[in-house]
Amino acid sequence: MRDGRSKGLTTGAAVSNGSSDRRAFIRTHTRLWPPPHVPEIRLHLADEAMDLWEQTEEQLQEIGLPPPFWAFAWAGGQALARYLLDHPETVAGKRVLDFASGCGLVAIAAVKAGAASATATEVDVFAIDAIALNAEANGVPVTALYEDVLASPPPPADVVLAGDVFYERPMSDAVIAWLDRARAAGADVLIGDPGRTYLPKDRLEAVADYRVEVTRALEDSEVKHTTVWRLKRPA
Repeated sequence: MRDGRSKGLTTGAAVSNGSSDRRAFIRTHTRLWPPPHVPEIRLHLADEAMDLWEQTEEQLQEIGLPPPFWAFAWAGGQALARYLLDHPETVAGKRVLDFASGCGLVAIAAVKAGAASATATEVDVFAIDAIALNAEANGVPVTALYEDVLASPPPPADVVLAGDVFYERPMSDAVIAWLDRARAAGADVLIGDPGRTYLPKDRLEAVADYRVEVTRALEDSEVKHTTVWRLKRPA
């Protein structure tokens, strides 16, 4: 714990009811602080990774909700956000779509880098509220879209961003097919990835490399070599 206080976990109404209850739950079980690689941005993140992860994974599964991916700044997202802030011309004045946004870090970075608009998509309703809280904390407008966008054509966007999404085979196959459609429609597609198993490297070209501090409790090291990739046009 960074502040020395224990953050216990409760279930029931605070978890399962409406947006105000979800936001109260997020505020209670996280702390507003900057991820290591992107100190310009503050996010509602878990202090003790495994404590929150293990307890929420078990208890939220009981009511049919996914584990709290939104409570952590994953390496791929941190690298992608860093790249946008260091290369604002990538998104300046453009419509940006942040796929599987999690905590909203990448979408927030895009707006801070000058994007005309940023839409963050998620299939976890808790993530939608986390994105809203994090955008508010950073004073930027982000549209949080609660939708499985893989089931539809990619929404209109000039730049599509995806951080840390290639960790399962079925998901990876569906994501790359969807990103191919976005690329074919004219979008620039950037991916942040710390070497996940199912990353389709043959389809990508590297544009930047970073060493990103991560939580050892969730990863296999304290620092992950993480690359920002650009998706090539489909053959």
